[in-house]
Order: sequence, then structure tokens, then C-alpha cells
Amino acid sequence: MTSVDARAWGAPFRIGATSYVIEAGLIENATFLAPHVQDMQLVLFDLPDGPSNLPDETTVDRLAEIGVRNDLSYTVHLMEDLRLEFAGRCESMEGLHPSLRSAREVIERTRALSPWAWVAHLDGRNAKANEFRLDAMSEWWRQAGEAVRQVSEWIGGAERLALENLEGYPADLVTPVVEQTQAGRCVDVGHLWLDGRDPTFHLRAAWRRLRVVHLHGVSDDLTQAHRDHRSLALMSSLAIDGVVHLLLRNRYAGIVTLEVFGEEDFWSSLKALHASIRRFLDL
Repeated sequence: MTSVDARAWGAPFRIGATSYVIEAGLIENATFLAPHVQDMQLVLFDLPDGPSNLPDETTVDRLAEIGVRNDLSYTVHLMEDLRLEFAGRCESMEGLHPSLRSAREVIERTRALSPWAWVAHLDGRNAKANEFRLDAMSEWWRQAGEAVRQVSEWIGGAERLALENLEGYPADLVTPVVEQTQAGRCVDVGHLWLDGRDPTFHLRAAWRRLRVVHLHGVSDDLTQAHRDHRSLALMSSLAIDGVVHLLLRNRYAGIVTLEVFGEEDFWSSLKALHASIRRFLDL
């Protein structure tokens, strides 16, 4: 598979992978991935008193250079689930919830890459604690919407902020926030498979705002601690084709990220995706 270049497959969407396919830094992963895929999702971390891979200016300049030279775009995954704990937007960084301060820092550090999208989770813990009761959801949706508006201002447009569904939550939890803010969507197919949901229904529902699709396999072994973000090859061809052929048939032109970590899962996922595209072309 080392000679594979997804650009030659003729898909209308850009095929991407994460910045942790090889055990190395952002620049090394971009260099590794550039001959094979068209986008790299920056998976960032900044642990208190621990390691951090937040890119400095030199790193961003080098990533931009690799991108221009190789037709490699970038998506950026914000580090913390977005949450608001004050009424209305706030001009002072000190008054922002830590998740918003983190988002602001990541945005400022990566802005020069002109990311296709910044992908974000919404902090749904309060909604889940209230069992998603409608009497509590209106306030949660209001505050989530205000957090999204604040982040959208920093990005320069709500459509470039792609809100992602999470496993263990209603798949349409973010929909009212998307509707009120006009934010983009990231549909994580693997999370839907993990929850036993039909991803094609939710892809169609999100289509007008769909900017990023996360594609990864799910293990059916309930004893495993980490069942998702596994190789796409674990899924049946029927399941993969249902998603990939929908995207191809409707000429989806966004990003499809193989959200796996490690070389073995990357290569086998790429092979499974290519096989699905070939099956569509042979129809």
C-alpha cells in the first residue's frame, strides 16, 4: 500500500487521516501522509505539567509549506468540549470558560494553515445529567449556541466550525445549535456505528451543513476498552458501502477523515475505503 495516492481514485471528496498515524510529531506525520492523502487532521493535546504538541510558529510555517507543495489541506480538532458558563459573550479572556480559552489559543496558533474546518465537540454533560429533558435542554441549547457564536467569531465564519456528534449522546443533539448558529457539521460515522445507529440517515439530515466526515471502524468485542477508532476494515463491505456510496452518489465535496491512529490501521482503512470506491465505480 505504500505507493497508494488517494488523489488518483477520482473521489469528489478529499481523503484525510490524523496527525498520529506514525509515532512522531505533526511535521513528520504531514510528511509521511502527504504522498497518500489530501488532508491531515491535527489532533492536539496540552496536558497540565505534561506533554504538549501545540504547534509553534515555526511548526505551522513548515506544515503550510508541506501543504502547498503536496496539495495537503488541514483540519484542526479543538482540544476541549465547548462550554459556556456566563450569560452572553465575553471580551475578557479571563472571563471565558477554559474550553473557550483553549479553543481561542488553538485557533490563533493554526489560523495560518487556513484549515478546511475546525472540528469541535459540545460539552453535553449537563444535558446528559438531566436525562435530556426538554425543560432543561432549552437552556443548554442557548448556552451551547452562545459558545459556538463566540468561537465562530474567532474563526471568521460559523460554517468553518464543524460540530461533531459523540457516542453515547442523541445523534441529533447538536442539530438545534447548528440551526440557530449556521455552524457546519462533522458527522462521525464510527460513533454512530458504535451506538447502533444508521449513519446514512444522519448524513442525509446533516447534508446542507456537512463539512467533515469521520470514518473509522468499530470492534464488536464488548470486552475491549477501546472499541472505536479501529480499522475501517473491521466493518462489513455492506456497512462501508452504505456510507461511501452515499457520499459518492451525491458528489460530497468535503473531507473524509480516516480517524484511526497507527500505521497498520491507517493502511488497512485506506485499502477498505479504496475497495468501496472501486465497487461503486463498477456498479
